[in-house]
Amino acid sequence: MPAKNTRKQYAADSYYHLYNRGVELRTIFVDMQDYRVFMSYLKTYLLPKDTVLLQSIISDQEKNWREKDRAIKLLRLNNFTDSVDLIAYCLMPNHFHLLIKQHDATAIDRFMNSLCTRFTMYFNRKYKRVGTLFQGVYKAVLVESDEQLLHLSRYIHRNPLDLASQGEALRNLRDYLNSSYSVYLENSNHKDVKWLHPEYILHSFSSSGVNSYQSFVEQKEVDEQAEYLIDDLKMDET
Repeated sequence: MPAKNTRKQYAADSYYHLYNRGVELRTIFVDMQDYRVFMSYLKTYLLPKDTVLLQSIISDQEKNWREKDRAIKLLRLNNFTDSVDLIAYCLMPNHFHLLIKQHDATAIDRFMNSLCTRFTMYFNRKYKRVGTLFQGVYKAVLVESDEQLLHLSRYIHRNPLDLASQGEALRNLRDYLNSSYSVYLENSNHKDVKWLHPEYILHSFSSSGVNSYQSFVEQKEVDEQAEYLIDDLKMDET
């Protein structure tokens, strides 16, 4: 029997929870550089590509070969600005979560194959290893309602609490640097994250108080019906 969420239902203009973990549960983000590289890949795939600037660098006689080589690589790189909107993310030591909206039915597969292949190449080169990094193909599950969408974002942003339960220091969720939660709280360090689209979620909440997104995420209890609502959207534990 196939593992949970390996059979994917692709549909245009739809929301998905995408996730994967390291093969044999291995750590895939060993240090902060690894987190930053993964997020830099998200940025380059999701921000509009400035082809005019890149072409001008390539044709500029005063630019050195390194600058030109980088411009050529960026020019050739896949770009998903018009086909994928990243709504929320959380990178954990041995797995990641992405919440996206795809605008055409083939966007997810192309985006995830590019992202995971590129990060695996970086990781293997850095740590002098060969072979697969992730536990099979990425998992994808279709979000079927607005209510599911909101509670799934809460689930993703609360993932770092597992680190606290394992004894690692975490004063509060906004302190975790490797998720989109601080963007949702308008952290000054993330105001330029134009490749993220929290508006899909935040329009359902007030800016402060008991009806704010922060209150929604950080409340310790959530009703059982809401938990049941997203049970099939969560990462499988096997």
